[in-house]
Amino acid sequence: MATGKLIVFVCIAVLFLVLSKTRLSSCQQFAIPFQQPSHCGSEKYFDISSLSCVQCGINQVRSVSGTSCVCQVRHRVVSSNGGAITCQKCPADSKPGVTQDGFDCIRCPGGLNTEGKCQCPPGSILVERNRNGMLLDEAICETCNGTEPSFAVPNLFGDRCVRCQETYINTTNSCECGQTNMPAGGLCFPQNNLPTTVVSVVNYAQLAISVQSVWFAENMQVVAAACLIYSNLTACQALGNMCVMNLNSLSSVNNDACGLFNTIHRSTAALGSAQMISFWRANLPWLYYGDQAGLASRVLFTESFPTSFSFKGAAQNTNIQFTAAVYNTKGNFLKWQNVKGGTLQLCPDTVIRLNAAYRFGTTYRQSCQIPLSKILTDFPEPIFYDIYMDFSSGNGQKSLWAVPVRNLNLQYNGQFVNQGDNLNNWYLTRRIFLVDTLSGRENTLASQPKVIRVATKITISIQLEPNTQKGAIKTPLMTVSYTDILVSDPDTQSVSVSFSVEYEMNQSEAQIQTDIALGVLGGMAVLYSLLKTASWKRQVGSPLIDLQTVLKFLLFYAGDLANVFFVVTVGTGLYWLIFFKAQQFVTVLLPLHVQEKRFVTYVGCAFTLKAVQFLHKIISQLSIDIFFIDWERPRGKVLKTAEGNGDIKSAPAPVSIWRTYFVANEWNELQTVRKINPVFQIFAVLFFLEVVGFSNLALMDPSSNLSRDPQSYQAPWNLILRYGVATSMWLVIGFLQIIFFTVFYERFVEDKIRQFVDLCSMSNISVLLFSNRCFGYYIHGRSVHGHADTNMEEMNLNLKREAENLCGQRGLLPNTDIQTFQVSITNKMRLQYDRIREPLSRRTGPSRLLDSSANPFEQSTKAYHTMNKFLGSFIDHAHREMDYIVKDKLLMERVLGMEFMEPMEKSLFYNDDSHSFSDVLYYGNEATLLIFDTLFFCIVDIGTQDFVLAAVLTYVQQKVFKLIRSATGRKNLASKTLVDERFLI
Repeated sequence: MATGKLIVFVCIAVLFLVLSKTRLSSCQQFAIPFQQPSHCGSEKYFDISSLSCVQCGINQVRSVSGTSCVCQVRHRVVSSNGGAITCQKCPADSKPGVTQDGFDCIRCPGGLNTEGKCQCPPGSILVERNRNGMLLDEAICETCNGTEPSFAVPNLFGDRCVRCQETYINTTNSCECGQTNMPAGGLCFPQNNLPTTVVSVVNYAQLAISVQSVWFAENMQVVAAACLIYSNLTACQALGNMCVMNLNSLSSVNNDACGLFNTIHRSTAALGSAQMISFWRANLPWLYYGDQAGLASRVLFTESFPTSFSFKGAAQNTNIQFTAAVYNTKGNFLKWQNVKGGTLQLCPDTVIRLNAAYRFGTTYRQSCQIPLSKILTDFPEPIFYDIYMDFSSGNGQKSLWAVPVRNLNLQYNGQFVNQGDNLNNWYLTRRIFLVDTLSGRENTLASQPKVIRVATKITISIQLEPNTQKGAIKTPLMTVSYTDILVSDPDTQSVSVSFSVEYEMNQSEAQIQTDIALGVLGGMAVLYSLLKTASWKRQVGSPLIDLQTVLKFLLFYAGDLANVFFVVTVGTGLYWLIFFKAQQFVTVLLPLHVQEKRFVTYVGCAFTLKAVQFLHKIISQLSIDIFFIDWERPRGKVLKTAEGNGDIKSAPAPVSIWRTYFVANEWNELQTVRKINPVFQIFAVLFFLEVVGFSNLALMDPSSNLSRDPQSYQAPWNLILRYGVATSMWLVIGFLQIIFFTVFYERFVEDKIRQFVDLCSMSNISVLLFSNRCFGYYIHGRSVHGHADTNMEEMNLNLKREAENLCGQRGLLPNTDIQTFQVSITNKMRLQYDRIREPLSRRTGPSRLLDSSANPFEQSTKAYHTMNKFLGSFIDHAHREMDYIVKDKLLMERVLGMEFMEPMEKSLFYNDDSHSFSDVLYYGNEATLLIFDTLFFCIVDIGTQDFVLAAVLTYVQQKVFKLIRSATGRKNLASKTLVDERFLI
């Protein structure tokens, strides 16, 4: 029993221990205290393994780095295994000093320095061991012989005697510079005409701050003196680099970097020029072209680059070779370097895309944001470039063509002379740098710069030789813009940089030709608009020139001028598209983005004016007068109960109104019928632009390929090319649709206009409509069978008789088939028409003009029958005072689309085989609609550079205007024909 209890107790104890251990494990925290090396004090060091402060050993203190321990002053190292050390104090009475290597104690001939080591007087070196390395009991101070022939001085470590610097020997024939000479930077210079002090302050104009540059302070005077006195090539390059870091700015100050450079440039005129270039002084770098007025223009445009470029053919040459002479900050020549591969491009990218910048004719634009920390890491000091273009001379030898630089930040006597457009004020330079993180350092060269300079925008401009036929170009120009950046938090700061290559040519001749075309065609548009205004005056029957006449002329002129702008812009777009993409030897280059603004203005004018014309046509169509003349007569009589007395009387059988309703519905459907399918038009244009790849023709490169490698560089879009491609696609597909619709579809499938005329004949309904007060159209639909309100059997019989020519022809005149006419009526006829409609017009007027006793339905019915009877009798020549004659238009009348004769006593019916009554429908204005849709599509694309979005908005626009035209046209149709709108479905 006791044994069982013991076993139970042991089990419970074990379970408790297991659970306790599990609980402790689950509660363990993985946290450590945060410590830095500066927190450890002088007797502890920071252990990089445990990330904590650890106590140093006996006779030890923390090292300078703080991550290890070293022996205390006057203590030597007894043992060291690369980690832990053991230190022992040197005996103060016999050997108090510590050797230079720290492992031994030694007696010193003189005093000790702060580190407890032996110290020798100036001009002497310390010797602690003999030749075989045996330690001396007492160190020796050996004096270096500074006289001829030894000329020896201690080296930097003070352990050897070495020959002193040559400038000391050359100046004083000793290792002492002397009081009359000038020691600087470890060199000795005799008296010269350089300033005794230099300006080592760098001004950052964009930030309005100045920095005392430690690099300039330590080196400027030295390199200037060495360059002037000893013609030291490296020193001259270093001085030139300092001037470039000062942005080549010149002023009256002669002791800054550029002032010293110019002083030396003038002082060494006797040395002549390098490479036979007058601006390039011997022994000096070539920094400036000169400050003569107009020199920049002569440099850029006097001579042509001796290599031609071509896009295609056996002589294809699209490779631009730029080579740079590369120097470091100290003036050392590093190498000749081809700039391909991103030498001048700060933005990272693939090699293929970077090298696309140097393909002739390809407009290149690259921009990005670069973290400031990356710039500080990648550019510890600036690298300088002198840019040249490669070419082969007559004997096949490789030669270099200097590329001038337009530094936008250069100041000449306080003025930014290179920021204006006047070439005569420009001051061109040669050398550039990308990033300067050196001149902005204040205290030490190892410290972080306070300010850095970055070439945030570099543009290479290449201009085509005027009237060239062989692809000759002028001297390229590199434009550089620098940005001063105050360094505060490199990890969060970033810099926007860009690199571009642009091509341009003199566009004055093309602009003159465009202006001539606009002037000539614009003048013709004025004359044509005047003719249309005169024709409109005859059509409205008003001889007076009033404000409405002027407004109408402006509306006509808006449409005609829109066509002028459209023709000119389409022609311009196709010209650049064809001649730029198809040329072999380069003769034309695309206009720059700035030069595209005038073109975009022309497109905007075309769209605005075409929109005015489009709205004018819509409003005109929505205000036409139209009436359906029913020729059907009662067939028989019916018995009707008279109102009041209830008598039964016979009356003519009523004529069915359903034929009129049917014709009215067909007309309502015709109002927005077009010769093209707008949806197919949009999808077809998008297919060819985006799927087939015609949009790639709008890229600013010489390639005419429709497909592009997605890994290659894609040039920016050119708005003129994009407009040319879009309009050509839209118009070609539109014209093909119109041709198919007119030649095939209407002939073999369905011709809705002619079918409507046939429907009018079968329905015994004529249509008279007025687009203007005294001008309109007439569709003669009087049935040759005398009636159309019949059954199916009789209808089929009538059709059969007509097919077998057993009845008369459908024409208005006997023995003619012409059923459509243009109508020009007299003023008397119009007055009678308005008089009949007057009661109905009052219904929509002020309430005080309404007759409260009249029934609106009865008024409409009475007006309808009165109008039907009057117009029928008018067509039947029943009114001698309002008669008409039928005639053909003259040739010039048909060409100009107007009438020369004005109806005085008789109205004029002009035979119209072309069914021009469609002018009051969408159908007859397809050209206006097609151009408006084209311009709308293009204007959206110009603003967004997105063909898909332009297509979507164009579709929405078409639907909106079609809805407005249909709804408002239905209301006008119901109002003018007296057909209830509820029957128009």
